[in-house]
Amino acid sequence: MKLTAYLFILFTGLYIQLSCSKTGGIPPPPPPDPCSLVNVNLNGAVTSPSVPGASDGMITMSATGGTNFTYSINGGALQSSNIFKNLGAGNYTIMGRSSEGCIASLSLVVTNPTISCSSVNIVVSATATSNIPCEAASASLTATASGGTAPYTYSLDGSAFQSSNSFGGLVSGSHSVIAKDANGCTGSNSSTVVNQAAGPLFLQVRSVIQNHCVYCHSTTSASGGISYSLDCNIVDNKARIKARAVDGNPSFMPAGGIPAAERQKIIDWINAGGTFSN
Repeated sequence: MKLTAYLFILFTGLYIQLSCSKTGGIPPPPPPDPCSLVNVNLNGAVTSPSVPGASDGMITMSATGGTNFTYSINGGALQSSNIFKNLGAGNYTIMGRSSEGCIASLSLVVTNPTISCSSVNIVVSATATSNIPCEAASASLTATASGGTAPYTYSLDGSAFQSSNSFGGLVSGSHSVIAKDANGCTGSNSSTVVNQAAGPLFLQVRSVIQNHCVYCHSTTSASGGISYSLDCNIVDNKARIKARAVDGNPSFMPAGGIPAAERQKIIDWINAGGTFSN
């Protein structure tokens, strides 16, 4: 081989080798992130709900560092509007994305408004029914409230607040009710549960018992452990009274029985229900 050809091959191979080893076979680096030098700033204006617990709060967003921003709330879908409505109290994360693809996020808190009760006058009315003596507590109380912001909840005698304004199973005596409105402002009132008056049939029977039986069934001489000096003992033992005074079972008491007209008063009272209020 001639020297010129050898040198040509030698230098050509060296050129090829140098050309192939320029990058070492590694792909070129990716282009720089176009958002790396962009400073996207988000700002949000929070509007609290109208009253505690309502869901009419609002967040209004603004952004700089790009154009044609779209927004999402708590990972939801992007929207072109910068306003988010119908929000209750809570924590929210807003993401803003520019048309160039640059993004930023901002955490905001929607809080319930602070309501002052100093100028709120909640008026409570309370109406109670009567209690029937000698029976399980049967009176009820109904309360109504005005002057605040509905809905109201109610508490009777320090019990837990409830949405119903009615309370049942009450004994005689004074009962206090508190009404609380949607903003936590309160008003109170009280009502007294009284006992129903004794019914006319019971009064007749009580007179019969006092005339014929109390001498053996009094608080000081309670034959059989029963005192008919107490009204409720008459009601509770009506079956025994009928058996002895009306039916003579197992024998008439008092001895010899009582007049027929007196026995009829007992029968009429028991047939009507045999309660204190009959």
